[in-house]
Order: sequence, then C-alpha cells, then structure tokens
Amino acid sequence: MPFAALKRIRHHWFSPQLWLRRLVLWGGAVCVGSIAILFAMGAEQANIYLHRMIAYSPYLPLVVTPAGLALAVWVTQKAFPGAEGSGIPQVIAALQIHDEKLRGAVLSLKIAAGKIFMTLFALLVGASIGREGPTVQIGASIMHSLGKFVRFSRQETERGLILAGGAAGVAAAFNTPLAGIVFAIEEMSRSFEERTSGTILTAVIIAGIASLAVLGDYPYFGYTSAVLPLNTAWIAVLVCGAGGGLAGGIFSRMIIASARGLPWNLSIFRRNRPVVFAAACGLILAVLGLLSGSTTYGTGYHEARRVLEGSGDLPALYGVLKLLATAVSYATGIPGGLFSPSLAVGAGFGANIAQIMPYAPVGAVVLLGMVGYFAGVVQAPITSFVIVIEMTDNHGLALPLMATALLAAGTSRLICPWPIYKALSEGFLQRTRHTKPSESPAKTPGS
Repeated sequence: MPFAALKRIRHHWFSPQLWLRRLVLWGGAVCVGSIAILFAMGAEQANIYLHRMIAYSPYLPLVVTPAGLALAVWVTQKAFPGAEGSGIPQVIAALQIHDEKLRGAVLSLKIAAGKIFMTLFALLVGASIGREGPTVQIGASIMHSLGKFVRFSRQETERGLILAGGAAGVAAAFNTPLAGIVFAIEEMSRSFEERTSGTILTAVIIAGIASLAVLGDYPYFGYTSAVLPLNTAWIAVLVCGAGGGLAGGIFSRMIIASARGLPWNLSIFRRNRPVVFAAACGLILAVLGLLSGSTTYGTGYHEARRVLEGSGDLPALYGVLKLLATAVSYATGIPGGLFSPSLAVGAGFGANIAQIMPYAPVGAVVLLGMVGYFAGVVQAPITSFVIVIEMTDNHGLALPLMATALLAAGTSRLICPWPIYKALSEGFLQRTRHTKPSESPAKTPGS
C-alpha cells in the first residue's frame, strides 16, 4: 500500500483532533434530538393546560391571552433578544454573517433556552404558533456553541455545524429524518456542498435515532390509506395546488409586510409600545378563538389530525380563522414558528375543498390541501411533500403530492416573488449592517 494512502488512513482513524470533532458533532446531535423531544413534550403539556382553562370557561382567553402575550414580548425583549420570531430566518442569516459577535446575537445557548421557554409560554396562553422553526434555531445554536470547543474552519462552522444543527432540529421535531436533510438543502442553504453533506447526514441520523428511541416510529398527523385514483379525482391536485399556492402566497406577503412595517401607523405603534401592541393582538386572538370554537389556539396538530382521520368536525371557516390567528401571533414578535399552523390551515382548506369534490377521497384531498398551502407559504416544494409523506406515512399519494407542491410553489411565486424565510433573513441582514457588534440586531418579528 502506498505511503500516502497509509498516511491518510492514519490521519482519518487515529487523529485526536478528528475524533474530537466527531465527538462534538455526535454529542451535539444527541443533544439536539433530546432537547427537541423535551420541547415537543412541553408543547403538548402546554396545549393540555390551555384546553383545561378553556374547558373551565371559553371566555378566559379574553383576559389570559392579551396579558400572556404582553408578558411574553416584554420578557423576550428584556431577557432573550434574538429569540423573536420563527428562528429559521436567523439561522439563514447566521450562515452569511462573518462577525462572530453578530452571529452570537442569534445563535447562543441563552437564545436557545429563551426560545424554548418563551415558545412554551406563548402556547400556554393561546398563541397560534409552532415549535419546528424554533427547534431549527435551537439546534443550530447548540451545534454552533459546541463547535467553539474545538478548532473548526469557518467553512465547516457555517456549512457544517449550523446547517447540521438546523437539519437535526427539523428531523427530531417532526420525527422525519429525510425531511430534515431536504430542508437543509432546499431551504436553509439553497445548495448542497460535498464538504457539508456528511456532517448534515450524520447529525440528522443521530438526532433521528434519539427521537425514535424515545418516541417510537409514529406519524404526527395519524395514518391514512387514502389514494387518488387516476381519473377526475386528479382535479383536486389542480385546485389544491393553485388554491393553496394562492392562499400561501397571500399569507407570506402578510408576514413579510408585517416584518417590514405595518400600515396605518401600526408599525410605529408596535415599535414604540410593543407590549401594548402584543396585548391588542392577544385580544384579537381570543376573539378568533371564540369564533372558531376554541380551535385556533396552539400548534394545530390535534385539529389537523381530526380532519385527516375524520374523528371530529371543525368550523367551516377554520382554515381562514387559523390563518389570521397565525398572522396575528407572528406580528407580535413572540418566539414561535409557522410550520405546524400552516399545515393545520392547509388541512382546513383541504376539508373545504373535499366538500365540493365528493368524487375524491376526503383523506387524500386533505393531504393535498396541507401540502399545497404549506408549499405556498415556504416555496420549498420538495420539503413540503416529503414532510407530509413522512408525517402521515402515506406513500401511495407521492405523485399527487409532488404535483400539488410544485404547482403551489409556482402559483405562490406569482403572488409573493420572495421565499418567506429568505426575505425575512435578508431584512435581518440589512439591520445588522446598521448594528454595532455588541448590540442585538434582532428586534422585530421578521427576525
């Protein structure tokens, strides 16, 4: 064997530095998976306590939600600046920030802790948010912080640990390992580089194993065996794709506009009186909750599952009301994501479409509605249909879901030319140019 080959083998298998890097990566992935599991359990408990309160009186949110969101905004701004919003735009921006202090303003263990506690608190008081986007920022923060213990190159730090942490967060949050990989490629990096592929795959596999070991192999939204016959039922693909893309594009424009500045001097009011603004938004959320029969609060997991499995009825306007509740929640600037509420909105729209298409299976149309709206919001079609397939364990709908996602993403771009997370991250990067390294640039809901 040539001497050069022996040298490479020795370096690969017996280098203490390489083994330290591997241990940091593996340990970080286990941490991300474990924390994502605890985060999911906490979100479920928050949902239980919220609905116990609503069962006591459906009018309690008229007081609890405004007061709770006001407190959440105040604590976040005072104690955890940088934890606002979804978390995915911060991770995308962190990949392009080269100043370590500015990157630390959005990726740190303190921010990760704040993201967890404040998201759970916001869910407890009735906000319409998800935990998947926050889990991406939490995972990236953990990996980035652990990476400081060993000497990683800048390339490995940006395209390795940060991407791997975010991908591991998606994999563990949804219990969907493949979706974690696809999300890192399609949404966070918009490219797939050979240097980072092994790091991302390793982190996702380890985080996925941790999730499976504790929670088991289960789909978040239940099982459905519905398929779409190759006949007139495929009209549902066109309707869900175009309709979901249209609704998702409108929602994305609403969120981006909210981050860039609200109309009618509301932006000035939010900037000058953020706590009062959050309380007003909380009152709107409580009213939407009353109109929806208390179904618009929280992540939307249980409502989407009920629609998909046909185990319960939701208001006819559930999709619209949940969309508005999610937009209002995000406008406050509290920590919280868009993934699960968007899937719930899509399930509501799918149920509406199924009523006018009796020739198509209801379960199939609901799934098409979910993937259509979700793809319209994030404009990441591959991630959208992979997540829905993995979360429902229905591979028989792979082709219709792919077609719906592609059509929805294309339609959404006609309404909103900018992918939502990319637009929000660019807004964040623009603010960093006018921020001193010692300051926190994340002060608005868009970050």
